[in-house]
Amino acid sequence: MIETGSGAPDFDLEVDGSERVRLADYRGRRNVLLVFHPFAFTPVCEDEARDLEENQPAFASAETDVVLVSCDAPAARQAWKRELGLTYTLASDFWPHGDVAKAYGVFDESQGAAVRGTFLIDKDGVIVWSLVNDADRRRLELVSGPLGMASR
Repeated sequence: MIETGSGAPDFDLEVDGSERVRLADYRGRRNVLLVFHPFAFTPVCEDEARDLEENQPAFASAETDVVLVSCDAPAARQAWKRELGLTYTLASDFWPHGDVAKAYGVFDESQGAAVRGTFLIDKDGVIVWSLVNDADRRRLELVSGPLGMASR
């Protein structure tokens, strides 16, 4: 498990086709709320994705961009994004399978998917807040917890 105050592991994830999202893209510019979840097209994950969408104004005012990550294939991620009408970044940790989730200590080998891990990374690439729940337990207070820290 990665601890608060430590440097965030770099990530380079596929968004859609040749479009990628990298931690380096945010350094010195924006905070990142990196949110791992098990699978697209599932009820709890859908509720959490919609909660993140509803709170986009709060994230924007805290200079924080949301990146929602699962090990689903990129095409499935983008289909789910369209279905839910999401405006923030959905990224795929499909291949190499789960490498970024593993780097953050939130990959469940038995399920082949991430658990519910959330990491607030500041503009300097330091983890300033985190929350990890098992795959079956919904995150609560996803917004109120990290946003107080995001304005650093």
